[in-house]
Amino acid sequence: MNEQVKKVFNLFLIGVLAFLPVFLVTQIVIFVKRLMSNTYGMVFGYTDNALITIILFIFSFLAFTYIGHRVRIGKSFIIEMIDAVIERIPLLNSVYRITKKIVDMFSGSGQQGMREVVYVEYPKDDVWVPAYVTNKNKEMYILFVPTSPNPTSGFTVIVHESKVVKSKMDIEEATSFIVSVGVDFNRIAEITSLPQSNALS
Repeated sequence: MNEQVKKVFNLFLIGVLAFLPVFLVTQIVIFVKRLMSNTYGMVFGYTDNALITIILFIFSFLAFTYIGHRVRIGKSFIIEMIDAVIERIPLLNSVYRITKKIVDMFSGSGQQGMREVVYVEYPKDDVWVPAYVTNKNKEMYILFVPTSPNPTSGFTVIVHESKVVKSKMDIEEATSFIVSVGVDFNRIAEITSLPQSNALS
């Protein structure tokens, strides 16, 4: 009887986990819908005209898309003006500059070196984890080692170039690997290239 109960309970958990991705996507859709509704209500409260509100939404969408395109291929005049203004404000300029660099790294609009992913031994030898190259100077690498399943938390380490193994993963693939706790990993062949100093013979 106990075995049957355990089996039914396990099947129930498997069914719940199977719907977990659907649940997460649904929550994201609900969040976006609520955000759009609240924004629409706020704008409509000022304009008191549905047509003007819709036009403002369309214009905002096109404007952000254009700015994103300009940032992606080079620089945006609007963003440069905002940068110039905020750089003159004490304290805020430091927070803004750091946040901008982090966003640039993950969005791909920053330096090409920021898009590099490597493997590093952490927290001890023969234990390899993917890391983002956030900066480097000559032979020294500054790495951000993210933790699963939240890639925004982790550790910043400084290592010599000889201590890293370069990966063909990009930021998106590495982030997917971390969020999925290794389930979504398309670079299986890279595992065999990771050196093991204490490997059993």
